[in-house]
Formats: sequence, structure tokens, C-alpha cells
Amino acid sequence: MQFATERLGRELGTRAQVVDIARLPQLGLMRSREAAGREEAAAFAAVEAADLLVIGSPVYKGSYSGLFKHFIDFVDYGGLVGKPVALLATGGSERHALVIEHQLRPLFAFFQAQPLGTGLFLTEREWSGTALIGEPAEQRFERLVHEAVSAVRHDAHSLAHPLAIAAE
Repeated sequence: MQFATERLGRELGTRAQVVDIARLPQLGLMRSREAAGREEAAAFAAVEAADLLVIGSPVYKGSYSGLFKHFIDFVDYGGLVGKPVALLATGGSERHALVIEHQLRPLFAFFQAQPLGTGLFLTEREWSGTALIGEPAEQRFERLVHEAVSAVRHDAHSLAHPLAIAAE
């Protein structure tokens, strides 16, 4: 996630923010948004105020992580309307590649967000943990970056503040 947000920040001429939900101390204990601690409340506010979301999750049993689902359950329903969303996921094999189309894209459609046309699914052979491996992965990433930058620059109201949500 860091590689994607840093790159998008450079392309858009802004500093990108990463929300690593695994590091939110009260998230797993929350039963309502009102129970959010200071860090969780700041994370929700950042997500809802961002001009572009970069969403990433590892794949578990064909879907995004449970902690990611728990976080997104507390995001304001109207907070993502029309917001461009870059979808990323990682998994052990290509068998999980459809998580973007069958899980993440419908989730953000529910919020009336605007997922980018290109999603990026990476296996362990394409992602070292810090860098992309191989030309096909690099080409898909470049296409995703181009679409994200175009989406933000075509939005006249955008302030170009991308935000990434990382799910560990």
C-alpha cells in the first residue's frame, strides 16, 4: 500500500496518508461508531474527507479481511458517494484474483463510490512486500495510477488528497 500511495502522492503533487487499520487500537472492540477512540475517529474522518481512496486487503478464503469489513461497516454511508477508489488485493495464488470483482467492487458500489476500472491483484510471485516483481504487474500498476490521477484531476472539486486504507 505504501508504494501505491507514495506514487500517487508524487503524481498528484500532494502528501498521501495511509490508514493501517491493523494499528487502530480500539477497532476490534468497537460495536458502534460512537465507541470509536481518537485514532479510529480520525481514521474515519480521513477516509470520508479523502479525494481518492486506495484500498488494499489480503485475501482470506476468497474475500477481504474481516478487520477491513469491520472498519468499513463504520464508514458513513454518504461519505464515499462519487469518490474514486483504487482497488488492490494480495493473495497466495491467482485463484483469489476475482476478489476485486466479486467482493471489493460491489462493496464500494453499495457506497455509491466510483471504483476505477483497473483493479490490482498481486500474488506472492508479483509482490516482494516492498516492490512489484515483473512487467505484467508493473503494467497493471501503471494503468491503475493513470486512471487514479485522471479521476482526481477531472474532478473540479478535488483537492488531490489521496488516502490509502491498509488491511493486514
